[in-house]
Amino acid sequence: MAVKLRLKRMGAKAKPFYRIVAADSRSPRDGRFLEVVGTYDPVKDASKVTIDEEKVLKWLNNGALPTETVRNILSKQGIMKKYAESKVSKKEPKEAVKKEVKKTTKKTTKKD
Repeated sequence: MAVKLRLKRMGAKAKPFYRIVAADSRSPRDGRFLEVVGTYDPVKDASKVTIDEEKVLKWLNNGALPTETVRNILSKQGIMKKYAESKVSKKEPKEAVKKEVKKTTKKTTKKD
């Protein structure tokens, strides 16, 4: 099941209001969803956005892909930067271990 973070349209005609949801990519835009992770109100003067950062990061770490609009909203909130930094910090220990293994193998293969 491919999960996407996307917008679910709510509100009245000509007064849109969106919920940011984690949903199966096969479900319709305003159909079934797995979890509500935030809201987006473009009608307000400053485009009011509220996001549960923990839920969003949990879904991103589990492999959910944000749509372009949601990616832009998350970038403006600084969440995509935190997600990218968390991915880099997870990779660093593995690379350090690989370097240590290479160093030890080089030392053991040399014979004087």
